[in-house]
Amino acid sequence: MNRRHLIRLGGIGTMLGVGACAAGGGGGGGRNAPVQNYEGVPFIGGASMAARGNQIRRAGTGLGWVMEDRGPGLIRGTLNVRTHQAVVDIPYNNSVFGIRYVSSQNLDYDGTTIHRNYNGWVERLQRTIAATGPG
Repeated sequence: MNRRHLIRLGGIGTMLGVGACAAGGGGGGGRNAPVQNYEGVPFIGGASMAARGNQIRRAGTGLGWVMEDRGPGLIRGTLNVRTHQAVVDIPYNNSVFGIRYVSSQNLDYDGTTIHRNYNGWVERLQRTIAATGPG
């Protein structure tokens, strides 16, 4: 993620990452980058909590994520791609949502960096949730 991407995403929520503005990302010959989490990403328009949960589930399922309710205002998403797995928690309320790293398999996670494909999958999930209507 470079500075231009951070500026573009700045209007739709806050992207949090260890060293997100640092040039070059992590190790692994450029394959790894800081893990990206999202907080306070606004939904478009107003809707109930139930409608927001449905919105998140529809968006994730449409991208191949398995979405699991974990309690009021929390959905867990799991994406399996070939031999790789990414697991995120998606906390939400009526107006905003976030996406937080939980775990992964075969994505070279070292505590701060992860294979850059993970960030692409999570960014796509974030954009799709935000763009999907509540109804």
